[in-house]
Formats: sequence, C-alpha cells, structure tokens
Amino acid sequence: MNILLVEDELNLARAVKKILEQQGYYVDAVHDGLSAIDYAKGMEYQLIILDVMLPKLDGFEVLRILRKDGLNVPILMLTARSAVADKVTGLNSGADDYLTKPFDTEELLARVGALTRRRGEVIVEELKYEDLSLSVQSAVLSCGGESVQLSHKEFELLKCFLYNPTMTLTKETLILRAWGADSEATDNNVEVYISFLRKKLRYLRSRVAIRNIQKLGYRLEVEPC
Repeated sequence: MNILLVEDELNLARAVKKILEQQGYYVDAVHDGLSAIDYAKGMEYQLIILDVMLPKLDGFEVLRILRKDGLNVPILMLTARSAVADKVTGLNSGADDYLTKPFDTEELLARVGALTRRRGEVIVEELKYEDLSLSVQSAVLSCGGESVQLSHKEFELLKCFLYNPTMTLTKETLILRAWGADSEATDNNVEVYISFLRKKLRYLRSRVAIRNIQKLGYRLEVEPC
C-alpha cells in the first residue's frame, strides 16, 4: 500500500517512514506543501499523513486544495498543535483523523490501520503486471518459468513502475522513491539502474519494457505478442 508522508522535520520524517515501512507499507516522504500537492495529484496513494506546519504551503491549505480537486484519499493530520480550534479546522477542511505530536508509535500505527481498513486495504505480497510477478518479500522478479533476484535499488524502482503501470514517472520521482529525499543521487544513477532492469527484463523474455519518454521520464510499455 502506498502512503504519502508530508513532514518538514527531517529526523521525524525518516523515523516515521522507517516505522511504516517495517509494517509493510510503501512510503514516499516530501517536506513542503507544494511538493505534497504535486505527489498527491501525480501518484496513487491509499493514505496521506499530512503535517500542518509546512514551508511554502501549510497543511490546512494543502488539504483544502486536494479536497477541492476531488481527491478523496484518507488524510491523517499530523501536527504539534493541540488546540481544539485547530483540530476542528482540519476536520472541517476534510481531514479524516488528527494526531498530535509527540505521539506513540502504537497510536500512529493504530490510526493508520483504522483509516486504511475503512477502504478495505490489503497489504500486497506480490505485484503483478502483464507477464511479470514481483515478490514484495523476497524481491524476486518472475516471468513464465524464469526468475531473477533484484538488487535493492532495482526492486524499489520496479515497485514504483508496477504500482503505477500506466504513468510516466520522472527521474525526480524515481530518485525520491529509490534513494530518498535527502539523497545526492543524480539522473545518471537512475539511468544506470534502469539499464540493469532492462537487461533483466530481456533475460526473462518479458513482454514488458521500460520506455524512455524524451524530456519526461520513463513508463512501462507492453510489446505485442
């Protein structure tokens, strides 16, 4: 399941991301309001954890914009503010729940679980697209009777494609997903690992290929039988 975490305190963002990933969630973390809107509109998420105090655009305004644009994904407001008026503002703006910092890990996971269960969410153990099957637990990619082991970066990149098989993904998005927001990875890193993935797809004789969309990024393409 995909979660978007919007938190400008980098240490807290890293900690929450790690906690959620240990529970089997797939987490993108961004650190300002404008990036939150870009990612929420550009990718498919089953939950957004949204801080109120953000640079560029505060969480309340992000929430209003997303709801105005028809995005109905569950949103958990995460903030140091504890005043009743702030909670009412968030809930009236379209938030589904509200958690005040500092918080216990158990309470965070309980609220995340409650919000995702309302949508009938199931933790995915295997991602499938066309003739490909990717084990989320072992990072083994299979096609027909053949299989290959993916490296960590190959796994993270391919997961991103398989979760969004019809979308063109920018190099910036792929860097964020596979290396993280604080990484010094460049476009060249993405190109190298895309090359590795293409070789493994060819080895498996898969009909799925990773196509370069000039000046935009990459997307999956299914070759005709």
